Amino acid sequence: MGKKRIVKKAGSSVDQGLKARSLAKVPKKRIMHGTLFIQSTYNNTIVSLTDGSGKVLMWSSSGSLGFTGAKKGTPFAAAKVGELLAEKALLIGLKSVDVVVRGVGSGRESAIRAFIAKGIEISSIKDKTPVPHNGPRARKPRRI
Repeated sequence: MGKKRIVKKAGSSVDQGLKARSLAKVPKKRIMHGTLFIQSTYNNTIVSLTDGSGKVLMWSSSGSLGFTGAKKGTPFAAAKVGELLAEKALLIGLKSVDVVVRGVGSGRESAIRAFIAKGIEISSIKDKTPVPHNGPRARKPRRI
């Protein structure tokens, strides 16, 4: 008849191996203030931390933490990305950040809340979501 395959469902938690690997690569630079860029789309959330001159110190995304498919765009996945980046930021001595948010995904707010929960102060929040000035013709509305 053949062997039975057993599929283990890990749930919607973060892959611990991927989390440990990303925490291992922490820069040696010490900074006190930085800028946090959050790009939140319907499919993924990418969070990057830069220093005062704009050089990227560290970044992470919900896809790199092991979330796949539709789970990458959820607020839970964005919160896990924010937590991980906040842990890495605390290791380099970060105290406060300015936040720049781009995109209309559901992970915008939860990534910021996860950063606040780790004890890093947020100086300002800017929304730099690109808005078209009636450029090319928009796509037809999606029918569900």
